[in-house]
Amino acid sequence: MKANTYDAIVIGSGISGGWAAKELCEKGLETLVLERGRQVTHREDYPTMHTPPWEFPLRGQLPLELRKENPVVSRCYAFRDDADHFFVKDKEHPYIQDKPFDWIRGYQVGGKSLLWARQVQRWSPFDFEGPGRDGFAVDWPIRYEDLAPWYSYVEKFIGVSGNKDGLDTLPDGEFLPPWEMNKVEKLVQERILEAYPDRKFVIGRCAHLTEPQAHHTAQGRGQCMARSLCQRGCPFGAYFSSNASTLPAAAATGNLTLRPHSVVHSLIYDDARGKVTGVRVVDAGSKETTEYFAKVIFVNASALNSNLILLNSKSDRFPEGLGNDNGLLGTHIAFHNYRGSLSASMEGHLDSYYYGRRPTAVMLPNFRNVKKQEMDFLRGYMSFYSAGRGGWGGARNEDFGPDFKEANSEAGPWGVYMMMQGETIPKRSNRVYLDDTQKDEWGMPQLRVDVGYDDNDEKSLRDFLDQGAEMLESAGCKNIRQNDSRQAPGLDIHEMGGVRMGKDPKTSLLGRFHQMHACPNVYVTDGASMTSTGTQNPSLTYMAFTARAVDHAVGALKRGDLT
Repeated sequence: MKANTYDAIVIGSGISGGWAAKELCEKGLETLVLERGRQVTHREDYPTMHTPPWEFPLRGQLPLELRKENPVVSRCYAFRDDADHFFVKDKEHPYIQDKPFDWIRGYQVGGKSLLWARQVQRWSPFDFEGPGRDGFAVDWPIRYEDLAPWYSYVEKFIGVSGNKDGLDTLPDGEFLPPWEMNKVEKLVQERILEAYPDRKFVIGRCAHLTEPQAHHTAQGRGQCMARSLCQRGCPFGAYFSSNASTLPAAAATGNLTLRPHSVVHSLIYDDARGKVTGVRVVDAGSKETTEYFAKVIFVNASALNSNLILLNSKSDRFPEGLGNDNGLLGTHIAFHNYRGSLSASMEGHLDSYYYGRRPTAVMLPNFRNVKKQEMDFLRGYMSFYSAGRGGWGGARNEDFGPDFKEANSEAGPWGVYMMMQGETIPKRSNRVYLDDTQKDEWGMPQLRVDVGYDDNDEKSLRDFLDQGAEMLESAGCKNIRQNDSRQAPGLDIHEMGGVRMGKDPKTSLLGRFHQMHACPNVYVTDGASMTSTGTQNPSLTYMAFTARAVDHAVGALKRGDLT
């Protein structure tokens, strides 16, 4: 037991787990990080990072047989032959879909921080106030002011490109120079603002180094080259990932022990002592079980896996899962609605070009039900658009020779694409739970996912499609086409909830510092802790939550509150 005892244990090495490791180690705690997947070392384990496209046998596509074997993960845009090694294959880690749900996972050191889309926006005060005001979820136990300094702390470290836009619905942060809109995007922005003065589209904010600072270069991170090959792993460390940033920072302290191939079975609750004392781990290869012990545990396995682990952490005190006195563990799962999109054409401007592959789009913060309930549906949606010229290399009916070369050397007409990121409402009926009979090869019960859309989502989708079409028409776009992908929940890869924060232990699992009400030395700071989803990308909020929670945990340890 002594050899397996640490000051702190972190479950998961992705975006929030990496931050927990960095903060705990830098504050002097001997920290064990448990990752169920394989080791991936920055640069060393990015096998396709420099591979030219013509060296891939299928030029970036996947064999039909592989797609048939993996119907879920194949729906993810980044699951290609240059990055399929970073994704969980369907058969390797089964789960049960009570309703269609595309669970996209990356089991390796760094988790999905190697694969995420890197869009980072702060929540606004209205997002934290909304549930308490409108009653669509329990009231958040914190407000924007509680998190604002931690947003700044995280932004400075990871590097966020963006522009200070002065919007109360999308607070400004600590920004590196922003990416630029192209001519048509600026034109669309200006025309929409003229028609809708309350709708200001701004350049996206993303975790890419446009101008590395001294602490970034000291880590070996460099400037973004706008290659748009991010899912391969970035050799420059230009976008934020655990592998390039937080885990090396944790290792530099000498306080980090990283153990890959460690499938966490459950947390150990000592009935006699009335507290969680450690973590039970199954070795991914040998299937041997080992127990590790610590004074404080951070659960950051990603939203649904964190729910699975806590549901499987049963004891005499908690027969239905750790801390589950109110029966709410695994319930009120929510996500982002990505079903709606629009495409259109823009005539003219054929003398305008752009260069590079910008890693962000133009975005519009939510304008529905922001300060009060105004629509016949709850909450709203963030919108994104981009404009570009197609046609490069698309002229295939010319004879080989100068005419063929000339036809393929000129860009085609301009097109505009717009999409939604809609908030969904946490409901008790949207839940995950453990199957009674089916287990995976490590002896873990398979997770059953019972999550779906509702009428509120349909109304929000329709409003986006109608409003998006109106905005594009006002911008002068032609041939506007509305699309409902009807994709299953999960493909947004923004699943949240199940271990939600709140003020009352009767209606929530976690308090204002992410401690479990019933087990205060257990912190949950990944997507599982979310009370509502907001309309913004959630990853920046997870990171700020984690840094804030570690600060609280270390203070509590020093005071002796967690012994």
